[in-house]
Amino acid sequence: METVDDPQPLWTEEPVGTPRMPDPVRNAAVRAVISVSVTLVATMVAVLGALARAWMAAPSVLLAIACTIAATWAVLDVWVTRQVWNQRHGVLSSPSSAARRLRRERRRARRAGRARARRTGRTARPEARRDLLFRA
Repeated sequence: METVDDPQPLWTEEPVGTPRMPDPVRNAAVRAVISVSVTLVATMVAVLGALARAWMAAPSVLLAIACTIAATWAVLDVWVTRQVWNQRHGVLSSPSSAARRLRRERRRARRAGRARARRTGRTARPEARRDLLFRA
């Protein structure tokens, strides 16, 4: 028998181009796919039943309509779940360096203006006070 000192792994993990969907979003997507597939089957039964003039055509049309509403709801659930996930867990977005630099400069200028106003005992913008007095 041969012994191998350095066994080869069964598989190697390669980085994926897109990150994996979060679990709640993936669950909602699976529900939506199943719902849409059931809707397609129900619609085909309704169409074929109507073409064959079978007694099942009317109930299957009603079922297809109900399934369409449920499938629409399931697809909207995927969208809402994705939005909620992004809002709660945050999607990291990095603005361009130029936008970040401009925002940083404006923030520094505002802070400096407020600090100057505190030192002199005046508000940073006297016209803002005037706007408050003459607003009708």
